[in-house]
Amino acid sequence: MRRPVESAQFRTFLNVAVPAARPAMAILSLFTLMMAWTDFLWPLIILNSSNPTLQTALSQLQSGYYIDYSIVLTGAVMATLPLLVLFIAAGKQLISGIMEGAVKG
Repeated sequence: MRRPVESAQFRTFLNVAVPAARPAMAILSLFTLMMAWTDFLWPLIILNSSNPTLQTALSQLQSGYYIDYSIVLTGAVMATLPLLVLFIAAGKQLISGIMEGAVKG
């Protein structure tokens, strides 16, 4: 059985603290995802070459004497597109948080 004080405190937390912390949570999750997405060294060491991640596969495209830059750069753009979409989505959260703190009410 819930006590009314705990319910009121939790509701206050949800209505006050979570909206105030939402921009910071969005940016932190974006930076964490970006760090995991662009990780190169750990997958290079651990995974065998038959199952590469995107970044290690891009590095394998440029090994050898002849480098086809159009394929390497196309792969780099394709690897960057999901991060750009997430930056746009998290950017809206960041701007809304900045504007919310700047407006007098």
